Amino acid sequence: MRLIVTKNISLSFKERLLQQGYSVVDIPLIEIKPIAFELKEVDQNVIFTSQNAVRILLQKQQPNQDLLKDKKCFCVGEKVKSLLGKNGQKVVKMAQNASELAHFLVKNHKNEQFSFFCGTRRMDDLELVFAQNEMKLTIIPIYDTLLTPHKIKLDVEGILFYSPSAVESFFIKNKWPKNTYGFCIGTTTANALKKHTDQFYVATQPKESALLVKLKQHFSAYA
Repeated sequence: MRLIVTKNISLSFKERLLQQGYSVVDIPLIEIKPIAFELKEVDQNVIFTSQNAVRILLQKQQPNQDLLKDKKCFCVGEKVKSLLGKNGQKVVKMAQNASELAHFLVKNHKNEQFSFFCGTRRMDDLELVFAQNEMKLTIIPIYDTLLTPHKIKLDVEGILFYSPSAVESFFIKNKWPKNTYGFCIGTTTANALKKHTDQFYVATQPKESALLVKLKQHFSAYA
């Protein structure tokens, strides 16, 4: 079975796909570009919903500088949590998606203030919940997501999507292939793909091992 992966995946995950008998074609549909930003005041509580935001913030640090020192970190996804942990940051709460995290913060930290490091293209789930509950959220965009659409001429059985932006980029130059299924890393990405096709699966957790389970389930059923 041939798969298209719409981002640069880790070598370890690619090897796992190959070991399972999949042929993998890398066609990144987005590009992450850091943008200029200033760090005047950062709240005691900080939020990350993407690995890109963590990486870019840490790259901004000067030698011997720790921008997150003594901060309470809240995040979405195990990979974001792991990346923060490698930098010595303790994560107070990890949620499966932004909506889940927002409702946790409303319930447990309603009177506190938060800084949200993010991209310029993002879903507004978190911001809407904060606004509805009159909670203070300082939004600090630190990167842009550029769409890099490609016309795909290959016949493939599956396409792996990791973000709504990649879904948007795909449909700029393509229609959904008749006999192809999508595999989405999370519900936000799945909701974007749902606008175009019902031929997709969504991982039960936003991690690659859960995505691999969905691949196995689908192709075993159709073998």
